[in-house]
Parts: sequence; structure tokens; C-alpha cells
Amino acid sequence: MPPKILTILGPTASGKTRLAVELALMYNGEVVSADSMQIYRRMDIGTAKPTRSEMRGVPHHMLDVADPEEDFSVARYVELAVPCIEDILSRGRLPILAGGTGLYIDSLLSGRTFAAFSPENPLRRELEEQFAQKGGEAMLAELARVDPDSAQKLHPNDAKRIIRALEVYRSTGRTIAQHNRETQALPPRYEALYIGLRFQDRADLWDRIDRRVDRMLERGLLEEVRTLLESGLSPRCTAMQAIGYKELAPAAACPERLPAAVEELKLRSRQYAKRQLTWFRRNPAVHWFSWDKNPDFVKARRFSTDCAQGFGLV
Repeated sequence: MPPKILTILGPTASGKTRLAVELALMYNGEVVSADSMQIYRRMDIGTAKPTRSEMRGVPHHMLDVADPEEDFSVARYVELAVPCIEDILSRGRLPILAGGTGLYIDSLLSGRTFAAFSPENPLRRELEEQFAQKGGEAMLAELARVDPDSAQKLHPNDAKRIIRALEVYRSTGRTIAQHNRETQALPPRYEALYIGLRFQDRADLWDRIDRRVDRMLERGLLEEVRTLLESGLSPRCTAMQAIGYKELAPAAACPERLPAAVEELKLRSRQYAKRQLTWFRRNPAVHWFSWDKNPDFVKARRFSTDCAQGFGLV
């Protein structure tokens, strides 16, 4: 049987970090972040990265493992997170996976493997040059000849995925669709107990998100964005597409645009929370705990303990 671990998931601002820390203190655990933006160094406020005081002495993993300039991927996340979890298990401690990036969580737990990837691969650069010269329609047509399953799901403007699919085929002789089908048949890497956090009244979550944005601004989010841009980081890079950074980037150079940017940030954060909830609701194994207007962590700990005991985790 695969090793058992605990997973705390839910939308942004739902209390995942605090609950994970409290359960780690109770059950000799360590937290492994499953947040696609907390991996980046120098991006602390806008990603709601836990502070030292919030960690309360609990070891946290998969924070600050990449520079914002890097082209990070879910494959890279799994490659780095698995050794963290294996090390925690080897020391007799409980891994607690906590975060809101569903793709990262699912890919880590499923046992899925990824086709080799390197942004420095000469083939990658060759395909990027071809895409620039021929255009998306021609490259998608080329992909359709060797991998029609993948091609029919892509838009001609989706350069990243078209190039990736062609790269896999030319490198391995197999389509990325074949690779995905084969890996879906693999047994899960870990047996996870899923605890999901949400609010009974969606309006309470929206209010919590708005107040979190206000606190981020008080802590210096705008200055954090400005510092990243002044360091030479391109506003078009993947890291700067994160919610909070993309919306505030224009205001970093033009302060009068800040009020509109803040409203846009709150809207995008609420929309992101909806998408997170949609993703997680697809998993029937999630044990959902619903907050009232004000989160009660005593009740949440009790609920989580009951679930963990029933699961044979503690």
C-alpha cells in the first residue's frame, strides 16, 4: 500500500495554512506547500507565503525553491516535492500537503510521471523558432499529423502547449497523449486523506478575500511588485502573471491607477476562488469542513482528527 499523507485544500483565504500548522503541531507533522506561486523567491506578500510566526516552528517545504525568472512547471514541482515527502516519512513524521493549486496536488498524489523537459533543449529552441516563422496554424497542423488527440484540444495561439507536444513526439517517438494515458494507469504515489475548507455562505469568503487584499497592501504589496519590476523581471514572465502581481504592475509606475488595480485584484481573487472550488469539488474523496462567518479552528481540528482516525492516519 502507498504511504498515507494528509492533504489540506480549499480556495484562497480559507485558512489552509493555519489549519495545516495546527495539525502538524498535534501530530508531529511537517507542511509541504502546494501553491504554484509560493515556490518563487522574493514573492512573499502577494502569494500569502506564511511568515515565521505563522509557521510556529513547524518545518515548511516547497517555499522559495525557484527564482521568478525561471520557467517552472508542475513536473518540476513533483520532482522537488516527492523527495521532501519521502524524507518526512523516513523520519517517522506526518507529511501535510497544504495548498490551493489543484493540478499540483493531483499530479503529486497520483503517481503520474512527466516526459523529460528542459527549457535549454536545442529542440525546444528550434521549435520556438519554427513557430515564430510559420505561425500557430501551420504548427498545429503539423501536430495534428502525428498527435491528433492533442491537436484537437489546442488553439493555434497556444504556442507553449503546441511546442511541448511536438517536442515530446520528436524526442520520444510517442505522443504526449500516449504518455498521459500510460501514466494514468499507474497506481497512486500516496494514499491521501483530503480535508477541504470552504464557507457556508460564499459572501463570507468574498469578504475575507477583500480584507486579505487590504492587508497585503498595508504590508507593502505594491512595493514588492515595484521592486520585482525594478530588478529587471519582465511583466510578461510566468511569475508576474500571478494574481496580485499582474493587476498591480501598471500601478507600480502610475500610482493614480492603484484604486482601479485594487478593485481588479479583488475581483480576480474571487474568480480564482470559484475556479479552485470547482476543481476540488470534482474529487468525491474530499471531506469538506464548512466555516461559519468566522472560522472556528477548534471545531476544524476536531473534525480533522475524527477524519484522520477513521482513515487510520493517526
